[in-house]
Amino acid sequence: MTSLYFDIREDQWPLVYDDKYNVSVMGLEKFHVFDAKKWRNIIQVCFTIRKSTGGVYRDPQHLQDANLITKECLVQPLEAKKQDLLVVHTKKYLRSLKWSTKVAIIAEVPVVACLPNILVQYAYLKPMRLQTGGSILAGKLALERGWAINVGGGFHHCSSDRGGGFCPYADITLLVRFLVDYQLIQNAMIVDLDAHQGNGYQRDFLGVPEVYIMDMYNRNIYPRDKQAKQAIRRKVELDSRVEDSEYLTKLRKNLIAALNDFKPDILVYNAGTDILDSDPLGHLKISEDGIIKRDEFVFEQCKQNNIPIVMLTSGGYLRKTAKIIADSIINLERKGLIKGGKMTEINE
Repeated sequence: MTSLYFDIREDQWPLVYDDKYNVSVMGLEKFHVFDAKKWRNIIQVCFTIRKSTGGVYRDPQHLQDANLITKECLVQPLEAKKQDLLVVHTKKYLRSLKWSTKVAIIAEVPVVACLPNILVQYAYLKPMRLQTGGSILAGKLALERGWAINVGGGFHHCSSDRGGGFCPYADITLLVRFLVDYQLIQNAMIVDLDAHQGNGYQRDFLGVPEVYIMDMYNRNIYPRDKQAKQAIRRKVELDSRVEDSEYLTKLRKNLIAALNDFKPDILVYNAGTDILDSDPLGHLKISEDGIIKRDEFVFEQCKQNNIPIVMLTSGGYLRKTAKIIADSIINLERKGLIKGGKMTEINE
């Protein structure tokens, strides 16, 4: 059994996170469109529950200050090592990441090409390998607990031999392949609701009937990968500036249809928040409330159909998306769609 798989305590939530997820490259990350501290910001506005009251919902802005979430209730993953990555990635591709120029192209930060690769490995690729290990572990935990959330991951533009779009490792493909290789599942469904087409894992699963892909994305933006589209079983192409009503109607119709077509052993939910109105890359017009309703519906369908779900946070390029993700997690708990073990109690 891989070291990336391990058991967690009964009192822990299947919320996978490590503070080393966050990227810092001599301050250069401040000049990138991606919030390199997004994952830490999610945790800082996350939540807990008071057992005696059966659930309390409070303004998450105040929760971290009240010490209502601790390291003890989170699950810290292990970094995906070379032997783990080779389950999917080619040796040639992994070798290419030893060139800073290659990494700069993937991360879309040209100045990274000028940095020593040892620094690039430590400051950028190591956190990405840790998030990848988190996605793989979250797949196992979802089967055991019925749900899991990796507060990171969702590198859906990376395939076995090609990275891009800020995605250096194919964590979605790896998540599914590990579960299949360890005979924990026979099939899987990927529901990708990031604003961009998930062309990475789609290339990996071309011609694989055991993996059903539903992808709902803006047709007018990156990556426009026609070859990868052939792997999509339920394709929902949106135009720019789509708003909540149309978006949620299409989601409800198509996800219900997808689950009627195919009963998966696990559902991998790529929950990008770059669909948010004014996101600089997604070009859709979904409200904060629309994102929360979106996540609630996906989890609700999984619960109704008794399907384990693993959620990855994926894209989202506005600083406020971290709070939206935290609010969504709080809403999922409040609606009874996720449950943990023992909780830290709120002190009066």
